Amino acid sequence: MMTAPEGRHSPAIAGWWLPVALLLVSFFVLMAFETAHAIYDRGALSDQRRSQEPTVQEAIKVRQQLETLAAKTAQLAADGDEGAKGVVDQMKRQGVTLSPRKE
Repeated sequence: MMTAPEGRHSPAIAGWWLPVALLLVSFFVLMAFETAHAIYDRGALSDQRRSQEPTVQEAIKVRQQLETLAAKTAQLAADGDEGAKGVVDQMKRQGVTLSPRKE
């Protein structure tokens, strides 16, 4: 009966190290690439958010002005102003409800 000499492994056992090593190296390279890409994307999103900030602040300002205008118009209509009542009625027909501010 023949057996493998000591110090030598059968080809089936020795042959699995290379595929496993290649798999581990490729997995490491993939994770490194994905991490670098995620870091780049995070920076790009941060830059995009910073560039939109002035526009968002302007929109908030305009919205506040519009809400003030709508509240004052509703208050005038509640006080009996005919022009303001017409505006409030027209806005109701369009599905917008104007209500005076509660102070």
